[in-house]
Amino acid sequence: MATMNLSAQKREDLSNTTTKTARKKGSIPGVFYFKNTPAISISVKDTALNPFVYTSEVRIINLQIEGAEKSHNCILKDIQFDPVSDKPIHFDLLGILEHEKIKVEVPIKLVGIAAGIKDGGVVQHTLHSLEVECLPADIPSHIDVNIEHLMIGDGFHVNELNIPNVEILFNPTATIVAVVPPAVEKVETPAEGAEEGAEAAAEPEVIAKGKKDEEEAEEKK
Repeated sequence: MATMNLSAQKREDLSNTTTKTARKKGSIPGVFYFKNTPAISISVKDTALNPFVYTSEVRIINLQIEGAEKSHNCILKDIQFDPVSDKPIHFDLLGILEHEKIKVEVPIKLVGIAAGIKDGGVVQHTLHSLEVECLPADIPSHIDVNIEHLMIGDGFHVNELNIPNVEILFNPTATIVAVVPPAVEKVETPAEGAEEGAEAAAEPEVIAKGKKDEEEAEEKK
């Protein structure tokens, strides 16, 4: 499990005006939570969060708060994004203890190319992450699922995973990934009734035209 440093400043003024001003200057407000300890309001540079937000792996954060005597190991527990710009606007960090289990969301990575693709199969990746519980030292950075053996109609389920010292907190029968048959385009053909109706509609024109020709011939006599 990789550990990365994150420097933060303690926030004293928590007013909306100050928070909005800080965001405009490139700071993101957040809160650090730790067991049996009052929550600490902090802020970090917007770019400093990128390695923990835009990644497909879980990383332990070594949080260093300016002015604090020691650093804290923690994980990114929650993050909020602006609905328009999609930029981070608030985050929560959760302190972890070496000897206490924690719950964390771990991303799933598919490994290999499914054998069923050669026959036209399509890979459907249903679950992209799983919640697990374990000691901090046992947190997997991600969960690998090998799909090379999957043929059309095959799937890989949660209960097929085997991760040492990790308890998966999800429905064991849930499908993580499956290979499904290719979609078949349905060609629409005219209904028999429609064809008969078209023929019936065409007949009066032929009859009418023939009758008109006969009447013209009689007039010329």
